[in-house]
Amino acid sequence: MAVPATLWIYLMAVYLSGSNGQMVQMDAIKSGYVGSQVELHCLFINNNPAVKISQVTWQKFLNGTKQNVAIANPTMGVSVLNPFKERVSFKLPAVQEKIPSLEDTTIVFSNLQLSDEAAYICEYTTFPAGNRENMVNLTVFARPMIQMIQTALTIVAQPSSPKVSVATCLAANGKPPGVVTWETTLKGEPRTEEIPHSNGTVTVRSDYLVIPSREMHKQKLTCVVTYNNDTTIDTIMLNVQYKPEVKIVGFDGNWYLNRPDKLGLTCKTEANPPVTHFEWKLLNGSMPAGVEILNNTLSLKGPVTYDLAGTYVCHATNSIGTSSGQVEVNVTDKPLPQGVSGETIGIVGGVVAAGLIAGVAIAVFVVCRHQQKTRTERDNDLTDLPPAHKLMPPLKRNTDFKSHLMSDDIQVLHPDKEVEEMQELRLHPPYYDMASSFSEKLDSGPKDHDVHYAELDTSVLASSPCRRSSILSGDLVEYATIQPSL
Repeated sequence: MAVPATLWIYLMAVYLSGSNGQMVQMDAIKSGYVGSQVELHCLFINNNPAVKISQVTWQKFLNGTKQNVAIANPTMGVSVLNPFKERVSFKLPAVQEKIPSLEDTTIVFSNLQLSDEAAYICEYTTFPAGNRENMVNLTVFARPMIQMIQTALTIVAQPSSPKVSVATCLAANGKPPGVVTWETTLKGEPRTEEIPHSNGTVTVRSDYLVIPSREMHKQKLTCVVTYNNDTTIDTIMLNVQYKPEVKIVGFDGNWYLNRPDKLGLTCKTEANPPVTHFEWKLLNGSMPAGVEILNNTLSLKGPVTYDLAGTYVCHATNSIGTSSGQVEVNVTDKPLPQGVSGETIGIVGGVVAAGLIAGVAIAVFVVCRHQQKTRTERDNDLTDLPPAHKLMPPLKRNTDFKSHLMSDDIQVLHPDKEVEEMQELRLHPPYYDMASSFSEKLDSGPKDHDVHYAELDTSVLASSPCRRSSILSGDLVEYATIQPSL
């Protein structure tokens, strides 16, 4: 409501100044924080020396009601009314002089309060021009009081721990309210609420909830409050209590008979609060002689014997609970190679075994592939023969052609069964009249050495991609062995 009224008064002042030469000049808005100081300017612009100031009155305008704040009169002097008397004053001393100067009647608010937020009117009473006034809107901000509280001083991590609030961040009595955020690596979630107050301020409360765990111990939790352009940071470190985490060290995997070194086992723990009690046990037996136990250490007082072999257990206890760790101790006849432990040997042996298995598998695969490839190539050699391998009528003998025929020009398909027969067949003449001999063979039945030669259609062979004959000056004649079958 104050802003439209200010605009109306300003327009009226402009109108009056344009017509009569007087104007009240003020800021449109002013702001300040609670407890701070703010100035409300008021300046009378007069272009007519005949116009005299009779009085200046400051008024507080709130919810449609006016309340006098301060008055400056050339005759009566200056007066500041309650409840502003202790906190409001005119800025220029000339206002309070015996012959005052009232052209500038700026007032100063000290120790600003939330109740001071309102519209303020500066009114000039003049003669003979009448009244001139203007208005300023004063906004009062309240910086929130920021506080971070560790709500759970003792945080206990248990296997079935529920969610708990570990910290609370407050931005109390802010106007406008502050903005609360969290910065942390913790796995949790904030729960934030705003609580309004009757004086116009708001309290923002944010709780950070987590399920306590051992990993949260000594982790930082930071609350960040942003208000206007200001940022406030507060950090705490969590103190999480948890039962011991136990690990036994000291066994190097190379305890052998009569080893002269000073050996022993140590029960290492991480706990909060610290461990208060240690207990050593040997599973399936009593602690062997020559062993000395002191808190978290187990020491051997003599050489290594077979009695030391077994599973050693360490129980560690604090106020939260008890946890255990164990180690299996083996005793060998002789020492392992220098720098090689039983565990290392086991790992190396496993790697070697895996390598052998992989090598055997690869070898089997390669052999199978080779055999398969061999069979495929052999089948291809057989199937690559042209289809013209068939019986043809006997040719007339040509002595001229025969004289030019070389042994390389004859293709012989060797049976895979009998090597000796193949060698014998190579002695046969390059041409054999099969017309009569083939019928004789049919009558007498097949025999192992019955191998014949047949003239082939060379036109097909000439176009074959796998030619095996040489080019002759005359017609090309090739021969192939034929094993007749009934």
